[in-house]
Amino acid sequence: MDPYVAHEDRYETTEYRRSGKSGLHLPRVSLGLWQNFGGDRSIESQRTILRRAFDLGVFHFDLANNYGPPPGSAEENFGRILAEDFARYREEMVITTKAGYVMGKGPHLNGGSRKYLLSSLDNSLRRMGLDHVDIFYSHRPDPDTPLEETMTALHHAVTSGRALYAGISSYSPAATREAARIMRELGTPLIVHQPSYSMLNRWVEDGLLETAADEGMGTVAFSPLAQGLLTSKYLDGVPADSRAGTGRPSWRENMLAPEVLERVRGLNAIAEERGQTLAQMAVSWVLRDRGEQTVTTALVGASSVGQLEQNLAALDAPGFTDEELRRIDEYAVDSDVNIWAWATNTRP
Repeated sequence: MDPYVAHEDRYETTEYRRSGKSGLHLPRVSLGLWQNFGGDRSIESQRTILRRAFDLGVFHFDLANNYGPPPGSAEENFGRILAEDFARYREEMVITTKAGYVMGKGPHLNGGSRKYLLSSLDNSLRRMGLDHVDIFYSHRPDPDTPLEETMTALHHAVTSGRALYAGISSYSPAATREAARIMRELGTPLIVHQPSYSMLNRWVEDGLLETAADEGMGTVAFSPLAQGLLTSKYLDGVPADSRAGTGRPSWRENMLAPEVLERVRGLNAIAEERGQTLAQMAVSWVLRDRGEQTVTTALVGASSVGQLEQNLAALDAPGFTDEELRRIDEYAVDSDVNIWAWATNTRP
């Protein structure tokens, strides 16, 4: 490929919001590298997607230590592309990573201990060729580690210069309040919470969005498409190359239960009336205006440039009428697709 030069007009149409009460801004749609950026995918296809995203004003790239497969390979691939294509643009980019889920065998490659979090962050920085990330997250609460220890590790990640900001992911409202209190007392306030949120997974509306707003934290919604369920993919069966068809660990068989598919078809009909794809409406809905509780950014994945562009087109849609929201609520009900609920429901 030719040397990369970013489009000069990339910020002219970019929508972004401040993350809570911090000075950090995030684009309304961000790119998550959970899927499609591991060692099982072409590095050149990854490069093409990342270039196009940045040209379209997406400057927030979200990773974690275990993204792949294999674990760590998404950070390695991103680091390679960052060095070759984006080095001159590093100060414009918001690069985030996390630790908390399993990275290997033994007690210190999982959980929320100081040892695991800080060692993992050092390894993430090495894989990406960076001296710091912009946000470092506790990827999940850990009931076997005192919350004070986990938060102190995040605080040290910032004060040591390895991260500029700290965040948490999948914490309950009560745990979020306690974590925020500890971090304020340490002098490193949490600026963001990253929960799963979609039309089929609405747990954050039961207190978490309110808690995040009260604590001055932004909200980064991941899996707004419910692991691909809120697309046209599964309306007529299970494609062989889909996440369900390939047996990815992020999938449950009950996600394709008849009652769930009926809800998806109902939502798809509303999206068609709005002139959107179901995926676009799903992103628009997550980002809908909720006053102080409005989601800061939605994390989307992309397996191709076309898919990326389609997801970003959600930002061009008109807002929802009260009648549209009422009709959506008939189908947008929790459908047991929150595979992270076990982590949220633990008490650190």
